[in-house]
Amino acid sequence: MNHRVVVTGIGAITAIGSSWDEAQPRLESGQNAVVYMDSWDYEGLYTRLAAPVIGFPGLPHLSRKRTRTMGRVSLMAVAATEQAIHQAGLDGSELLGSGSVGVAYGSSTGSTDAAMDFIRMLLDRKVDGITATTYLRMMSHTTPVNIAVHFGLTGRVITSSSACTSGSQAIGYAFETIRSGRQLAMIAGGGEELCPTEAAVFDTLYATSTRNDAPETTPRPFDKDRDGLVIGEGACTFLLEELEHAKARGAKILAEIIGFGTNCDGAHVTRPNRITMGRCMELGLADAGLPPTAIGYVNAHGTATEHGDIAESHATSELFGPNIPISSLKSYLGHSLGACGAIEAWLTIEMMNHGWFAPTANLENVDPRCSELDYIKGQGRRIATDCVMSNNFAFGGINTSLVLRRYPT
Repeated sequence: MNHRVVVTGIGAITAIGSSWDEAQPRLESGQNAVVYMDSWDYEGLYTRLAAPVIGFPGLPHLSRKRTRTMGRVSLMAVAATEQAIHQAGLDGSELLGSGSVGVAYGSSTGSTDAAMDFIRMLLDRKVDGITATTYLRMMSHTTPVNIAVHFGLTGRVITSSSACTSGSQAIGYAFETIRSGRQLAMIAGGGEELCPTEAAVFDTLYATSTRNDAPETTPRPFDKDRDGLVIGEGACTFLLEELEHAKARGAKILAEIIGFGTNCDGAHVTRPNRITMGRCMELGLADAGLPPTAIGYVNAHGTATEHGDIAESHATSELFGPNIPISSLKSYLGHSLGACGAIEAWLTIEMMNHGWFAPTANLENVDPRCSELDYIKGQGRRIATDCVMSNNFAFGGINTSLVLRRYPT
């Protein structure tokens, strides 16, 4: 028996705000969060652009002892999880430590400061900077472990460190865990802290935007004048729950997850493949038991890179046809890597529930090499739909597709 899975809480720390009330005006105005990074004065680094979370205070209500295993990415992830648990009405609930709640969470990597301590050790041949918590802040599973310890979770731990699909894979795997009856609820999502090394990765591939004198005009997904992506940061947490359990305790239900597709290209580490991208979307629809015509909007991965935009647009058009509404939220948030899948799924749910969908910021002239689609640009769009899809495609050829439904239907 498959169990239905619903969302009863969401928390977010993003560059455009930590609530829909904060984010929606930015989306409506087309105002992105990209800024010039004065501190990124590295010789040979072409991009100086990023979308940081400004003013994040950490977790000041906790003691140093409680946070010493947390770098910035874990602090954001735990803060977002506090919000999600609170919204779900599970603050202090015995359910959290019952073994019936697990965590699926991911990031591309751990915290930079901790990694630097190990690098200094290798360079200086001294262990002076290494402490008992250095590895715990650096390790790839730092976010789910710190969440589990902080909230006393004793259920399953699923670590998803798969670059740009870390957050969406975590949500998808959490969904499958509840649907199969292995857990009653799961905390799921992704986080990433801003680091110039991540910008350098894409810089070496000539995939970053270098509009350093005009940060408000970039990134430009699907636009013929785009010049690359911009790195961002943040965290987003979903509280997923088995439907009957949520109803029995009177929880407010924000949305239902009804399908998840994931696969890999198996061909190239960095070049997207439209065939397997499209197959991933098909897997998501099949899992949801829906035809393509049931989807009213697609949230694109939309990184503003040449190969990515073109491949994704053709994969989407081949499945849904040219009339499917589509936009990319990375035009506001930059590419938050391990966090993007969760952040974008959250905003897609909000847009579905409010019947209003944001345009792709800075999209003025669609690249003629992109396939024909109903690109939302300029003003936002009123769309009444009960089902939406959110897609992510990562380095390594890892693809994910989440199918989300309005509740109740």
